[in-house]
Parts: sequence; structure tokens; C-alpha cells
Amino acid sequence: MENGEAPRDDVGTSKDETREQGPPATGSAVAENPSSAARSATEGESQSITDLLLEFDHRGGVIRDRSLLDPNHVVEEDRIVGRDEQLQAVTEMLRVTLGDNPPPNLFLYGPSGTGKSLVASAVCKNLGRACETRDIRFGTIEVNCQDLDTLGVAVSELARRAADEALVDAEVPRQGVATKEKWEELYRIVGRHFDAVAFVLDELDMLVGRRDRQTPAFSRLLYQLSRAGAMNDLDAHVSVVAISNDAKVLDDVGTRALSTFTPEDVHFDDYDATQLRSILRHRRDAFYADVLDEDVVPLAAAVAAQANGDARTAIDLLRIAGELAERNDEQAVREGHVRQARDSVEKNRVLEVVRGISTQKKLCLYATAAVAAETDDQSARSTAGYRVYRFLTDAIDAERYHRETYVNKMKEMTTYSLVDYRRQSCGPSSGLFLEFGFEEAPGTILETLREDSRLAAIDDDDVRRVVEAQVRRAT
Repeated sequence: MENGEAPRDDVGTSKDETREQGPPATGSAVAENPSSAARSATEGESQSITDLLLEFDHRGGVIRDRSLLDPNHVVEEDRIVGRDEQLQAVTEMLRVTLGDNPPPNLFLYGPSGTGKSLVASAVCKNLGRACETRDIRFGTIEVNCQDLDTLGVAVSELARRAADEALVDAEVPRQGVATKEKWEELYRIVGRHFDAVAFVLDELDMLVGRRDRQTPAFSRLLYQLSRAGAMNDLDAHVSVVAISNDAKVLDDVGTRALSTFTPEDVHFDDYDATQLRSILRHRRDAFYADVLDEDVVPLAAAVAAQANGDARTAIDLLRIAGELAERNDEQAVREGHVRQARDSVEKNRVLEVVRGISTQKKLCLYATAAVAAETDDQSARSTAGYRVYRFLTDAIDAERYHRETYVNKMKEMTTYSLVDYRRQSCGPSSGLFLEFGFEEAPGTILETLREDSRLAAIDDDDVRRVVEAQVRRAT
């Protein structure tokens, strides 16, 4: 080497410097004061948890900003790609707020991972900034209905989020008071601190509520929120932005609620491979410079496009590929890492779908999978599945669908590649029924469904007894 320099490795650090600055794996420092990691290596023992954790500090890694590889992270506007039409539509409808006019209600619908929540959050965030320049107090009050059980809990959470947005304390506790008092507290906070608000209700169809009500909780929530603005219960202008993967969720909304809600629809379709490539390129800076091989982004985008057109899947592929490179202590993310990530994602994709469906669909699927798990061919008759479904709704005090609706919900599962079905008959006197089969092991689906706290509260032994009785009855 010129000027007597020591040879340098790929990242521009001399090998002598590496020995001096890196972890003391060998050399006199170890000989004089050997670490537990070094002792483990020589004595054949496993490393301690502390050693494994500290070892991370000595690895350079390839990921610079992990938040950009979180599909739920709200990114800046310039990173939102492939959704120009939807961004423009939502912006144009909500921008009337700047003129001190009431904005319309919106219904954003489409498959999971197509940018619905991202667009709503981005537009409301920018609208808030624009309103501030005009001395208009605008607030975004956002909840994910998947985390809510009843109407009362939903109103309480909205009041808490409104208080957080206004930087004040909510004066009504989450429990121990009537839902009417929670509504009054929500209206008090909004009326006192805002000129206009957008209530963003993500995963709307997840808020089913109690079975002793004739309409689902999300219908009553839509009615009250949209009515508050229309009936002058609030001086502030109100926009309700409902978001759902289910395009038909409004079919379950009562007539009174629909007459006041009357939303503008904005459809989100699946991303194609070109759009997914653009999304991933706008997140390349999640990694350090020059660590992504040229084929990594196109391959991750192509895999996600073929699977479901879901941006979350594409981003997850990129993240997992980077983590695989880091675990192997490699300095670049290559095509092979993406292929390994694909195998991991495909293995768990069906189960992720199970986690994301509505509570009612979970109940239908849980009942049917519980029956299938106890049969020799791992299939379930619709008649037996519905009886177990009735038991489950009673167990968690949830709304109960009629048998026809249960069957239709199970038919919908075929679009998620969770089940298939065929028509069967046991003879002229028994009539026709549907028999459901499963693409994934019923036991695995049940384990995933039990991650839902409401389903986890159901006693397994009670379910098993009900299922066994229905299986015996069918045979």
C-alpha cells in the first residue's frame, strides 16, 4: 500500500484499526481480563443474555431508522405514493373547513394495507396546520375500533383522545358512569376547545358491541357523532371519517344513522408492483447508504404485489430482509434475504388475516374451526358451527347473527384463503348444509384467534364440551 498504510476493509476502516477499536475477541486485552463471552467461546458454554445484548453494540448493522420500516408509522406527505387520487379527493372534501364551513362525512374503504389510514392522517395533519394559520382551532380525534368493546368504551376513548388533543384532562372516568355522561364530556371538550374536528374511526366494523342491542355499536356511534353536528349539539363543525376493509359495512348501519351520516365514499384499491416499488424506494433511507443490493426493492415489491397488493407486506419484507442480514452480521441486504423473508411472511400471512378480521367474523371462524378441530377430516358442518357460534356469542355477551348471516360470513372467508366449502346432504330428510374445510390447521387458527382478549376469556373446556355434543349430534 502507498505511504505505508495498513490494508483497509470494505467499509474503509483499516484492519489494524478494527483490531484496536472493535470488540476484544482476541489479543492481550482478553488474555489479561477475559470476558464471559470469550470464556464461553473457549469452554463451549452459551453466551449470557447480557453478552448477547452488548454484542449488538459492536455490530454496525444495516438499518438506520427502523420507524420507516414500521407499516403503521405515519410518514411525511412526500413519502405517500400511489395514492394521488385519494389524497386529492379527501383533501378537497375536507378543505372547506378553512372557510369556516362544515366538512362532509367520509367513508374510506378498501383492502388492508392500501393506505386508507395513512391518507386520512396525512390530510388531517396538514389541515390542522393550515387552520392554525387562520386562527381556526381544528382537532383530529382518532381511535382504532379494534381495541374497543362497547359504545360506552368507544365514547370514553373519544373523550380521552379529545382531551389529549386539547391538552386538557377529561373529567369523566372510563368506568362507573353512564354513557350519556361520557357523551356530555366529549361534547364539552370539543365545544370548548375546537372550532372544527374530524372524528377518524379506523377499523369501524370491529366495534360490534353487546348482543342485546338491535343494531351494532358502530351504527349508534355514527348516528350520535354525525347527529351532534347536524342537530347543533355542538357549535364546532364535525366530520366523521369512517375507515373499513369491509365495503359492505354500511349495510349494517341503521336507517336513522345513514340519514345523518350520508358519507362521501373514497375507494382504495390494491397497489400494483410499480406503486409498491415506489413506496419502498421512498423508504430506502431507512437503511444506511449503499447497503441495499439493486434487486432488493424490485423483488420485495413483486412478491407483495403477487401476494395481495398490500403495502404492509412489502414494507415487512424489506424490514425482515434487513433484520436477517443483521443477524448474520452481513454488511448488505441481498436478494437471498428477501427470498428468506418471503418464506417467513407467506407462512404467517394467513394468520395475520385472522388477526385483522372483525369480531363477528372471528366468532364465526372460531366456532367453525373448533368443530373442525374435533372431526377426523378437519371439516365442519354449517349446522354444527352455527350452534357453537351461538354459544360463543352468549359467552362474551356479543350480538348474534342469524344463521344465514353466519353462513355468509363464513363464505367470505374463502376470499382470504382461510376456508373452502361445498354443499352436502345426508339424505332427503336431512336437507342441505355447507361443509367448511380449512386451508390452515384449525388448531393453529384457534390459537391465533385466542390472541383476542374477548375470545381468550372463553373457557376452553366449555367450548370443547359444546363442540363434542354437536359432533355427536351430527354423526
